[in-house]
Order: sequence, then structure tokens, then C-alpha cells
Amino acid sequence: MAEAQDRVAKSIKLPIGYQILWAGEFDNLQEAKKRLMIVVPVTLALVFLLLYALFNSLRESLLAFGGIPFAMGGGVIALYISGLNFSVSAAIGFISLFGVAVMDGILNITYIRELMVQGMEFKEAVFYGAEQRMRPMLMTALSAGVGLFPAAISHGIGSQVQRPLATVVVGGMMLGPVMILLVAPALRQVFLKPIKMVRPSAQNDSE
Repeated sequence: MAEAQDRVAKSIKLPIGYQILWAGEFDNLQEAKKRLMIVVPVTLALVFLLLYALFNSLRESLLAFGGIPFAMGGGVIALYISGLNFSVSAAIGFISLFGVAVMDGILNITYIRELMVQGMEFKEAVFYGAEQRMRPMLMTALSAGVGLFPAAISHGIGSQVQRPLATVVVGGMMLGPVMILLVAPALRQVFLKPIKMVRPSAQNDSE
């Protein structure tokens, strides 16, 4: 469309008072992109506020957000391999990946905190928590990816709408959780604050 607009602008000179409007699906796509430019930041801001209300910590909220780039990377790679362009349907798929990535971050950080409250050392809790959450995260991602894989490879009537969304979700579900399990524990070990436990004997001595 950009190439067509450039060629038309160079080859056609309209009289004063006339203009060319590019309508149809292209116009609908542009309008939808404008709405997404507002909806997506507002959605991410609301999710971040909910995370802050849950953890009451800016650092932990950002760490829960840390899985989003990995999920997005999987979706982008899947679009590139399949030869599909970014569209409104693909954008909805990315929004779905945001929710899954944040959910995985919440589960991991909450479990790590529970382990530290039980007395486990900080470093051990970080990697043990990732190990214990590996199976449910991978099974959730695998079930979603397998369920949408037929839609991602379909070429029938209506596939131009569902295929980009399914491709993004499948790619993000295949790469995102794996990267979260490999990279996120190291990030949490660096940025997550350990809980300082007060032993009962120390409390009795202070009394």
C-alpha cells in the first residue's frame, strides 16, 4: 500500500479541490491501529497497577512484566517464518501473550516468596521455584500451542483473519515459557530482594 500510494502520488496530479482516499480494508486497518495505539498502553498500565496492588513492590511488578519481551519475540519469529504481516488479528494475539507471560511471572514470584517465607535460602528458592513451576508452565503453553496449531497452518476461507492470531500465539507459547524458565531465574536472582527471616531464638534473645 505504501508503494502504491507513492506511485499514485507521483503519477497523478489532481485538480484543486480533489483528493484521493484509500478506503476499504486498508482504511479499516489504519483505524484499528490507531485504536490499538491507545488500547494497548492502557491495558498494560492497568495490568501493571494490578501487579503493584498484588506485590506492593515496583521491582517485583517489573519482574513479573519481564516475561513479555520473550513472548513477543516468539510471536515475531513465528510471523517472520510463516511470511505473515502484522495485522489487527496478530495484535490481538500479542495482547493474549501479554496476559499469559504476566500470569507465569505472578506464579513464579509468588511461589518463590512462599519458599523464602518457609525458610529456604534466597538463591535456592529462586531456582527451585523455577524447577517446580516448569512442568505446569510448559504443559499450559503446549496445550495452547497444539490447540491453535491447526488454525496457524490453515489456508481455507476465513483463515486470513484467524491465522495471524493463531501464529502469534503458537510462536509465543513455544518460545516464551522456555526463555522465561531459562532467563527469568537469573534476572530474579539479581533484582529480587530476599526476605529477611527473623528466627524465633533471635526474638527470644532480644526480649
